[in-house]
Amino acid sequence: MAKMIYNLPTTRALLDRLETDIALRRICGWERKNDVPDEWTFSRAFAEFSESRLPERVHEAFIKKSYEGELVGHNSRDATAIEAREKPLKKESVEKVALKRGRPKQGEKRVKPLTRIEKQTGGMSLPDMIDDLPKACDVGTKKNSKGYKVSWTGYKLHFDVADGGIPISVILTSASTHDSQVAIPLAKMSSERVINLYDVMDSAYDVPQIHEISRQLGHVPLIDVNPRRDQALKKEITAENKRCHLVGHKTAKAIRYNERSTVERVNARLKDEFGGRVVRVRGHAKVMCHLMFGVLALTANQILILAT
Repeated sequence: MAKMIYNLPTTRALLDRLETDIALRRICGWERKNDVPDEWTFSRAFAEFSESRLPERVHEAFIKKSYEGELVGHNSRDATAIEAREKPLKKESVEKVALKRGRPKQGEKRVKPLTRIEKQTGGMSLPDMIDDLPKACDVGTKKNSKGYKVSWTGYKLHFDVADGGIPISVILTSASTHDSQVAIPLAKMSSERVINLYDVMDSAYDVPQIHEISRQLGHVPLIDVNPRRDQALKKEITAENKRCHLVGHKTAKAIRYNERSTVERVNARLKDEFGGRVVRVRGHAKVMCHLMFGVLALTANQILILAT
């Protein structure tokens, strides 16, 4: 936790800090310099933490206790790139089976394989959904704010964030995983921890099944329209917003949708202040453990800021 709070890049940097910072050393439980363990002991302990998913379980208990009996207004959902120092997994070339052209013959049944989202809405349990997501290190590509494509090697961290910048649920996947494939597991996970009214997402989550699951959970989905899926609806919403702007008003959906910037600020804080940009470990379990210690520190810090 101290490593995340002070945004220290390596365990060696933490040990150097413990040698000079008496207060920090005592908070961590060591009275003298000689009491501080060697670097390999820290590494072994971290491996145990990652195997037992310690920070994930602590964060879940922290959120459930903090939001017991509370109502969350907006749950904002997004994902951010996590760069890792490991080789990406080589994708095996799979030969595509050509589908038969034309109409099927009488009595012939053609079974189309289910997509991951269709499987998730077909009755999968939450653990099965999470296990089904790709977790290996690979290469991801997305468009930045200026419209240019950028690529990175590593993972993608998916967030559900409550009002006030409090992370509710977090899932780590391969970098190439599309945001929409993690929306339903995140929604199920968050619904077990908090009660919220609105689910706020960008156009990457504009999928009918995600809208439906949000409503089934008792939420109101506020999802930006993907113009590639519904150009006519996008034009209609844009025209409505322009009419409201001319008379000096905004639609209620537009005002609430602005709350989505909360999750973007959380992504930035995790990377800039709590170790999200200095991932030195390898493997999904250890990377997740490293990031969750940062998420846990960020959560506690943000709750203290709101309380004071």
